[in-house]
Amino acid sequence: MKKLSLFSRIVFVLNVFFALTLLFIGFTSYSQENSFPPLLLLSLFVPLLFVVNLFFCLYWFIRRKKHFWLSFVTILIGYFVFGVFYMATKQKKEIDFNNSLNIISYNSRGFNIYENIKRKDVGDQIVRFISSENPDIVCFQEVNYAYLKHFDSYPYRYRSVKSGSGKSKLAILSKYPIISNATISFPNSSNDAVYADIVFKKDTIRIYNVHLQSYKIVPSSQTLTEGQSERTYRKLRNTFDKQLEQAKIFREHLKKSPFKTIISGDFNNTQFSNIYRMVKGDFQDSFLEAGQGFGRTYDLKGLPMRIDYILADDSFEILEHQNYDVKLSDHYPIKATLGIK
Repeated sequence: MKKLSLFSRIVFVLNVFFALTLLFIGFTSYSQENSFPPLLLLSLFVPLLFVVNLFFCLYWFIRRKKHFWLSFVTILIGYFVFGVFYMATKQKKEIDFNNSLNIISYNSRGFNIYENIKRKDVGDQIVRFISSENPDIVCFQEVNYAYLKHFDSYPYRYRSVKSGSGKSKLAILSKYPIISNATISFPNSSNDAVYADIVFKKDTIRIYNVHLQSYKIVPSSQTLTEGQSERTYRKLRNTFDKQLEQAKIFREHLKKSPFKTIISGDFNNTQFSNIYRMVKGDFQDSFLEAGQGFGRTYDLKGLPMRIDYILADDSFEILEHQNYDVKLSDHYPIKATLGIK
């Protein structure tokens, strides 16, 4: 540090801060506790922290300083902890459509029931989109039950709750018979999970549709004001705590599944969080297996985020994953094609 200029010393202090922040988030992603919400919130920005540390690497490398190793080692550790968040284009696998399932997961935001998008035909466009893609199974979060009548090609379906219950509405639509189903109720929350056991060929497959606790915070300058910051902190703390509780409830239910299993849904958290890691367990992530790009399913002030997932156990082979650039909700739909081994 003695040979560094004042500016370089400041850079190094910032370097240490951002390196330790990335490492701390990596450590907490393995924890089953939500110890410090402000830093847990930073898990939403792990890709940005990688980029910042990369700039520090380049800065010290150009200056030929050994401080380069701090961010280099941090990035290396981060890669093994978090994995990649940008997928290069992969060679497409051959798909046997007679022995594969394709499933779409979509938080449809009530088919625009509250007119968040200032167009009148958004709900009808969602119907047309699903019909054109024609998946075998559709998992809706925040569905509008009034529109389900338009999905005639899906004779088998399960809806989570009755209208007016205050719960976020979930639905599983299937072209194949559903032999059993149920709702997994999350206490003191408007969110839930559901499952349906579907007969496909000679197999029974359990499909979970999960919607974890929402943040219900719109980032703005007002949320950072002195009068709102404490309230925002409490909301974040409550959200993280509920997500953790819901992830544990779901995992306990998942352990009892007697069938080949697929998990889909809106987790309201990124792949860098302990919530995602708990729900995923040793399941395959369709985007990491067969996706490309950033896998964006949600925009946060222009920052591409992946908070919606399709996961499958090792009974399946992930043949294809697709992210759609369809702006009919605050989320973007995703589709996975799965082959049965």
